[in-house]
Amino acid sequence: MIATAPPRVAPITVRGVGKVYPARRGSFVALHDVSFSVAPGEFCAIIGPSGCGKTTLLHILAGLFPASTGTVEIPPQEPGRLVTALIFQGISTLPWLTVLQNTEYGLRHMRVSPAERRTRAVEQLRRVGLDRFVDAFPHQLSEGMRQRVSIARALATDPDVLLMDEPFANLDEQNRLLLQDELLRLWQENRQTVLFVTHSLDEAIRLSDRVLVMTSAPGRIKAEVPVRLARPREFRSVRQDPEYGALSAKLWEALRDEVLRARQT
Repeated sequence: MIATAPPRVAPITVRGVGKVYPARRGSFVALHDVSFSVAPGEFCAIIGPSGCGKTTLLHILAGLFPASTGTVEIPPQEPGRLVTALIFQGISTLPWLTVLQNTEYGLRHMRVSPAERRTRAVEQLRRVGLDRFVDAFPHQLSEGMRQRVSIARALATDPDVLLMDEPFANLDEQNRLLLQDELLRLWQENRQTVLFVTHSLDEAIRLSDRVLVMTSAPGRIKAEVPVRLARPREFRSVRQDPEYGALSAKLWEALRDEVLRARQT
């Protein structure tokens, strides 16, 4: 049994957020009046059709660029740690750095001392099962292992909020399941607040406490669906739970029209 840590004090509150991009003809509204909150230690998934602004929303929360309208409330940054860490879609390891150097990358920019950087990086690599590969380069690793490096790099900064943008989208089904298991284990140990973007209904149900469904562009929150399946969520037991099928049907019912609408634009 995995010990579950108490949740951290890291709520997210989003009120009336919109994002408008300049376009060749006028402007493009990516997000409109997005409002929701995420409780401390909650694992919240976001699903929606392609182009609905899911990634844009995560980038705003990560502070990569500002919202055009509305407000975002996240706890202030503390010395030696980040409030938010973003894990991008696809592989984001830097090919000219070793596994250890990749994992230390965020800590280096936080001006953490070399000795502490190494200690924190090695610890996170141990937790994702890669401490034997500290001197390897990304090209020597499988795609799943490189994604584990990305997760270790984010966790090494000890963020209160973990933002994940389809981190397993490019992996085969077997590696997706294994990394889902690892992510759930790490989350139960750390209890960071997680906002997880995915196109997979199965992944949203298996991982999250609650699923936010977004509309087609301009994106807004259409529905909130709680996931009350017992934890820990072993793959076979989740699929055999009658509630799994009901949740999957409910999410698709909320999402289907938005996917069709997105295909027509």
